[in-house]
Amino acid sequence: MTGIPLYLLLIYSCFSINLVLQCGLGIKGVVESKNPFDMPVFIKSIIVFISIICMWFFFSMVVSSFFSGLIIYVLLFPVSAVFYSGLEYLIFNFLLKNDRNNEPEPGFPPVFTAAASFICVNIAGSILDTVILSFGFIAGLFLINFIIWEIRRRAALEAVPLFLRGKPLILIAMGLLSLIFTSASLLLFRMIDAG
Repeated sequence: MTGIPLYLLLIYSCFSINLVLQCGLGIKGVVESKNPFDMPVFIKSIIVFISIICMWFFFSMVVSSFFSGLIIYVLLFPVSAVFYSGLEYLIFNFLLKNDRNNEPEPGFPPVFTAAASFICVNIAGSILDTVILSFGFIAGLFLINFIIWEIRRRAALEAVPLFLRGKPLILIAMGLLSLIFTSASLLLFRMIDAG
């Protein structure tokens, strides 16, 4: 698509990956993560950013010249997930030589990369659009992780009923936030005239 204002793309991408997609498939890391801004989360967000741009280029420029239609979308999800997982494995095991068996996984599943790549292939018309969308997806991830971290921090200070402490409160908050993020993304989807 051409002619979409860049600020609308940025705002749309911040809200488009809602909590069901981002955290529902990687909820273990989000619920157990104590700090949303630690180094593994930052490194994984850079891997997501690079993966989305690479997948947009690969599917928009290379694969679309050989295949068309449904075949692109059938290939997009597994190739994106494998690319992200491979890049994450290479960076953490070979470049950083990090023993990650003892630390919880942050909520960056490969499915998030695949879904963001799908959105970029359908909406982005240029590399600038893809970079803006990718940056917005990462900003949305940090926003969600910050909101959940703040809910956990405030719940420790407030009088929360015993049966809601910990994971149940996070799950309820994630469900409510998911409704808000989904509504905002649908409104912004109409504003950028993508639907």
